[in-house]
Amino acid sequence: MNSTDKIFTLPKLLEQLQLWRSQGQKIVFTNGCFDILHLGHVDYLEKARQLGDKLVLGLNTDHSISSIKGPNRPLQDEMSRARVMASLLFVDAVVLFDSDTPLELIKAVKPDILVKGDDYSIAQIVGHEEVLKAGGEVKTVPLVNGYSTTNIVKKIENQLNENK
Repeated sequence: MNSTDKIFTLPKLLEQLQLWRSQGQKIVFTNGCFDILHLGHVDYLEKARQLGDKLVLGLNTDHSISSIKGPNRPLQDEMSRARVMASLLFVDAVVLFDSDTPLELIKAVKPDILVKGDDYSIAQIVGHEEVLKAGGEVKTVPLVNGYSTTNIVKKIENQLNENK
């Protein structure tokens, strides 16, 4: 299987979810920008996948990242980010979404388990009400301290400024 085989349009993902569910698979969903893959991401996604049988990753499009994080982001285009994320063994599906939040995607996917890092409370997690109403679970997983794309970008910028 190529990593590109794990990048889905929403209609194709819904077909795949139907197949997985018919096999009794528990679907875990999380989302994010994943602009620069780092240890914090790998650890978080690995823990998320351990909560179920299949991990679906909602990935912000370039447009949605720019609207959230500003005109200098993302650093990598959406298809590059999607391909990197799909290459991870514990990510079973990647689907792009173009809005500021993944709410509509979560409503379509109907995950058994919705996951975010423990920097969120359950009440802060977009889609928590919909997942709980449908009988699913909402969980947080511990994050590795000190790892964030923003911190990495700042560190690079500081080093560049020191070398000027």
